[in-house]
Amino acid sequence: MPRQPLHQNRPEKPKNPRRDPVASGERDAAVNRAASHNYFLLEKFEAGIMLSGTEVKSIRAGRANLKDAYGIVKDGELWLLNAHIGPYEHGNIFNHEPLRTRKLLVHKDELRKLIGKTQQKGLTLIPTRIYFKHGRAKCELALARGKQLWDKRETERRKTADAEAKAAIARSRKN
Repeated sequence: MPRQPLHQNRPEKPKNPRRDPVASGERDAAVNRAASHNYFLLEKFEAGIMLSGTEVKSIRAGRANLKDAYGIVKDGELWLLNAHIGPYEHGNIFNHEPLRTRKLLVHKDELRKLIGKTQQKGLTLIPTRIYFKHGRAKCELALARGKQLWDKRETERRKTADAEAKAAIARSRKN
């Protein structure tokens, strides 16, 4: 008589190996690492991005860069400036311009809130990442205040102190 397994757990549905992790939303398409180094990120918002077809394909291929990008509210609309999305390598004459200004899509109440907050002195909108959610490209914007040099040093000191504390705890648990 064949032996029965001890527990009857259903195996999880295998993921489609051909599906790109960026396209399925498992991994970010672009991340602005410098944002947390140069700014205090106070509050985060999710916004849709109006893109052309070749821009979407370039983002899926990982050719987006948010390093110098920022958001601005102009004429009651939200815009993303200086976000570099490289040209699509298989694009034709209808390929997009890499540094064009792109419209961001948010609800009216969020836009009103952003208008009020960005008019305060020293606050700006910084894109922190671009990702896909249900097949649509989204941009995470952070309301940010710029860091001074001494702020950056303090943040670095805090990070090293936390890392040392975690290492000490791990060493004590090991012994």
